[in-house]
Amino acid sequence: MNLFKHTHILRTIAILLSAAMIFNACTKEEEIVPVPTISAGAAVSSKVGDVAKVTATINAPGGLKTLTILKNGQTFESKAYTGETSISYSKDYTIESLPVGSTVVFTFQATDNKDQASTVATQVITVSAVPAKQVVDVSGVLEGNISWTKDKIYKLKGFVRVGEDLKVDGTPTKTGTLTIQAGTVIIGERSSKATLIIQRGSKIIANGTVDEPIVFTSERAIGEREAGDWGGLVICGKGLNNVTTAGVKGVAELEGQYGAFHGGTDNADNSGSLKYVRVEYAGIPINPNQEVNSFTFGSVGSGTTLEYVQASYGGDDSFEWFGGAVNGKYLVAYRGIDDDFDMDNGYSGNLQYGIGLRGASIADQSGSNGFEIDNDGSGTTNTPATTATLSNFSLIGPKQDNTTAISVQFQNGMHLRRNAQVKIHNTFVTGYPNGIFMDPTGAVSTLTNAEEGKLVLNRVVLSGVKSWGTNNFGAGAGNPNGFAVRDVNTASTPVALANISGKKPSEWFAAQAGNKILEDWSVTGVSTTIFGAGRPTFTVGTSATETLTKGGVAPTGSYFTATDFVGAFKDNDWTAKWSNFSPGTTDYSK
Repeated sequence: MNLFKHTHILRTIAILLSAAMIFNACTKEEEIVPVPTISAGAAVSSKVGDVAKVTATINAPGGLKTLTILKNGQTFESKAYTGETSISYSKDYTIESLPVGSTVVFTFQATDNKDQASTVATQVITVSAVPAKQVVDVSGVLEGNISWTKDKIYKLKGFVRVGEDLKVDGTPTKTGTLTIQAGTVIIGERSSKATLIIQRGSKIIANGTVDEPIVFTSERAIGEREAGDWGGLVICGKGLNNVTTAGVKGVAELEGQYGAFHGGTDNADNSGSLKYVRVEYAGIPINPNQEVNSFTFGSVGSGTTLEYVQASYGGDDSFEWFGGAVNGKYLVAYRGIDDDFDMDNGYSGNLQYGIGLRGASIADQSGSNGFEIDNDGSGTTNTPATTATLSNFSLIGPKQDNTTAISVQFQNGMHLRRNAQVKIHNTFVTGYPNGIFMDPTGAVSTLTNAEEGKLVLNRVVLSGVKSWGTNNFGAGAGNPNGFAVRDVNTASTPVALANISGKKPSEWFAAQAGNKILEDWSVTGVSTTIFGAGRPTFTVGTSATETLTKGGVAPTGSYFTATDFVGAFKDNDWTAKWSNFSPGTTDYSK
């Protein structure tokens, strides 16, 4: 082969190699990586408060770099990734309070490591109407294990009894345990004066939660509900009381004679549990001066749990204890007609943290009080005596200032009478015409019990209303500093003030540990909202000159929580979420 020919061949090979290299380079530069793709979750239709899943599946052959999610055009979430080629995205979204039919649009877009953007994918969530719950009628005697669930509404018709107890001194012929799921609503039929009675030997397990309380309420529509729309919740136990019936000591029938027999020999008896429970628009007269209260406890024993319970717009007392020894904490009495907290017939339990709030024009013809406490209806020396121990109550009467018009039937923050022997600690009283009525009637005067140390008022703050009546109380002459020894709403001439250990009642009170008499409640740090409609501010300010946030000491006994303040609240509002101060506008049908 000559030189020319050899050179030509080499040149040709070089050209071919160069072309191959150029072709290969072009192929690599022009290699196409698919853009990311997104598949969004299916459309969802759910009601306000439900949790919906926001979901998407992303494929990114070029490696995922970012994922952006918008909610109605605003950033919901933005996430960075490190080259994953396939992911599944999921996020919980709680549907907000939006009108029925509203839509919430979630938009997804991804980019890959080559900064290629995906197309946009969307998931639509529609706010749906809340379906009305099935209403289940309940009547007669319930026996065995009964369960009520929150997906239904239970309508009480007439006297509904858990268990059967036919004789005042007999043994129950039937027993039952009613368990009510958190969030359940029970309504009472107005025409039949519906009442739920837990008979002796039976139980109610009604344990709501702070987010899902159990509610007993009126069957009537929004705007129509009123006190006395139905009977109430009655619990009968086998604890001690000081009543003798048909020659048998310690047994009785609750007033009204509707077969609610109570009493026995076991003050540790267990009638079940009430936690986060509301009773609204209850309280009816069975006979004149014989009523069913919002909550009625007949000889209920200390084995029973009572915590976080509210009575609202009751037609009689919000709470009444007839004997027994059940303990209770976190009690709310809101705008009842008669007394907030009534106890007698030998009640000996412990109660801590209670608030009573009144409406200015709503009072009972018998006279309305914060506490009404007796040994029994005749003031006898029958035993066991009414010796309850109470701590950290706030009794807020209806009078906000001297221009507030209130019913003439309002009487006392505390009406202690008929041989009562209670011990009251860390309690605040204001807004009543008379602060404390230590009634001397009965076989043994409450003044005598106070002198002997059987009736105790310890770290009680009694406050008037500025420029209202004598010493800023509305009771008038004869009742200095809000203390009375007569019925403040009769026309009878005041009797001479009786003495306790040689002192006038107000002087004796002021000499006890931590007690105070203030001219004006506004110096205590309590919010003005406690007198208004709707949810009040319960926590107490610390800058007031006579603040209630210090000076409290818990009574002895394992049941009581250590405390350093007076009244029901300091810096913790234990009514939050589960209570309701506007039940008249609440829709319970869904």
